Amino acid sequence: MIPALLIPAGLQAATMVADEGWFHRRRGLPRWERVGHPLDTLTVAACYGFALLSRATAPGAITIYVFLALFSCLFITKDEFVHAKRCSAGEAWAHSLLFVLHPIVLASFGYLWFLEGHRTLIALQLTVTLAFALYQLIYWSLIWRPQRTSSAP
Repeated sequence: MIPALLIPAGLQAATMVADEGWFHRRRGLPRWERVGHPLDTLTVAACYGFALLSRATAPGAITIYVFLALFSCLFITKDEFVHAKRCSAGEAWAHSLLFVLHPIVLASFGYLWFLEGHRTLIALQLTVTLAFALYQLIYWSLIWRPQRTSSAP
């Protein structure tokens, strides 16, 4: 049962690697996305962090997790007006896959949290998510430089 719950996270990770490693690097990211994408990742980390620090049986805990997950699912769509103008069809398709997988992954980890005893998996997912947010911040803010287009005289 647990491996089946982790399949969506694996698919999400593979899609994120393609989106980040191919599409984003190919077109570059405007400032809005360079700031927004790490924020998207932090909304996911908030879900995992809450699950890790609280018990599902605590009063209101499941309601708070569901609220955080719904907020994250809505928040990640904030860039779509930018994406509609800048993304290729392939990147738009990758984003649609991510939008479908996002609530499934959060529901899967919510279920693992509810079952208790799977804190190690949640901690691992939180660690990977925070590492990805750190990569996004460092790469897109400090390392990546826009390509300059040269104009012929």
